[in-house]
Amino acid sequence: MSSSQIFKSLVEKGNDSGEVIYSDRFLARVSGLDKVMMGSVVVFEDGSNGLVESIYDDYIEILNLNTEVINIGSLVVVKDEEIKVKVSKEMLGRIVDPLGKAVDGLGMLPKTSEQIVFGQAIDFQDRAILSNQLETGVTVVDTLFPVVYGQRIAVMGDAKSGKTTFLTQLAINQARKGKIIVWVLIGKRKSDVEQLIQRFENSKTRDRVIFVIADVFDSLPMTYIAPYSGCAIAEYFWENNEDVIVIYDDLSSHAKAYRELSLLMRKNPGREAYPGDMFYVHSSLLERAGKKSSNGKTLTSLPISITPNDDITGFLSTTLISITDGQLIFDNSIMRQGIKPALNVGLSVSRVGGRGQTNTARYIARIVSSYLANYRSTLETSRFVSEQSAETKSILRIGERIYGIFGQAPNELYTLIEEQIMLQVALGSGSINNLDIPDLKQRVKALPTKDKGDSNIESISQKLIGLYS
Repeated sequence: MSSSQIFKSLVEKGNDSGEVIYSDRFLARVSGLDKVMMGSVVVFEDGSNGLVESIYDDYIEILNLNTEVINIGSLVVVKDEEIKVKVSKEMLGRIVDPLGKAVDGLGMLPKTSEQIVFGQAIDFQDRAILSNQLETGVTVVDTLFPVVYGQRIAVMGDAKSGKTTFLTQLAINQARKGKIIVWVLIGKRKSDVEQLIQRFENSKTRDRVIFVIADVFDSLPMTYIAPYSGCAIAEYFWENNEDVIVIYDDLSSHAKAYRELSLLMRKNPGREAYPGDMFYVHSSLLERAGKKSSNGKTLTSLPISITPNDDITGFLSTTLISITDGQLIFDNSIMRQGIKPALNVGLSVSRVGGRGQTNTARYIARIVSSYLANYRSTLETSRFVSEQSAETKSILRIGERIYGIFGQAPNELYTLIEEQIMLQVALGSGSINNLDIPDLKQRVKALPTKDKGDSNIESISQKLIGLYS
């Protein structure tokens, strides 16, 4: 049925209708619609869709979900009481817009069901304690700042600091384990989107990923609803006994779009001109993550936030930190030192991740954290000393050795067992100078799968330590 036919059928049904009295590119004011509710979906005379955002005594404010300007005098009719996104299992591997419509040129998607875009988080009594570690495949994160399934952890940093590279590694690693990834791209350039999708093509994991895209050419209201739609799509699979990971790329662009809409609607601006409900906009989205007690399945939220000039004290950054269960902070100044991934181990934290670690992993994490803290402080003071002591040299070499283990290319992924073996060898080798880190990584990767078990970590580590002593 065409858009005009849908409009005509809704009018014939006697649905509540009104008339446009004001219009700009993203916003329309309508008189009439006496029975409409907040969040209702309407259809304009030209077939465009709109979302009821505010209700006043004399008019209704409606967000225009299309890019065409609505003509003043146009008729408008109510379609649904709340906005929903079309969902189906055939979405896997596809690119869709925030309303669930395929935009990859591969044909229409069947509509199995619909999910409420602005859904509610599951109740407290329906939640279970998070306990299983989510392997990112990135050694420094899995060792020091473990993520667990169902967690909300922010990924923060300036542009080009390695956030997307890290999340791509995480997504590919989890897709290979059969998990479903929903990647929401907000206000991105077409070239960036194509480059990201190509990485999943190359890794043969695209069939486990759904891309929800609101690009720079979409209307501001579509950009605003994009992360909520992505979450609703993830909830559909979550309800169908799947573990799902949602990546919001990025909530800084989403917040800017919402700020522009709010200013157009004359909402009072607050800190950094963001509206007063900015905290609620993101908290109501991220609190939908968790673990269900009924089936043990999880929905993990990974929001990205841009921190210009590596400043994490801005309004959006501090807001996200207060909403989430931790943050991974990527730092351009660390990248300029040649350390990749450029994770700031002093500012990053995972508040619940330790629950998923084994006793061995916790022990290694404590030792490594202690060594790195000692390394950073010694590195600062050694700059002012003309001659270094043997102890200072030892501390610096061990720190460099650990960072050598943590360093990995975008196409490298390691299991938790492999990481623990490498770190034990790095810390336990008798001679600081003899350890060949590239050789160690190759040897660990070449170990038979049957040997990569928790019970074999100590014995394998001791054998490898003997090679470098």
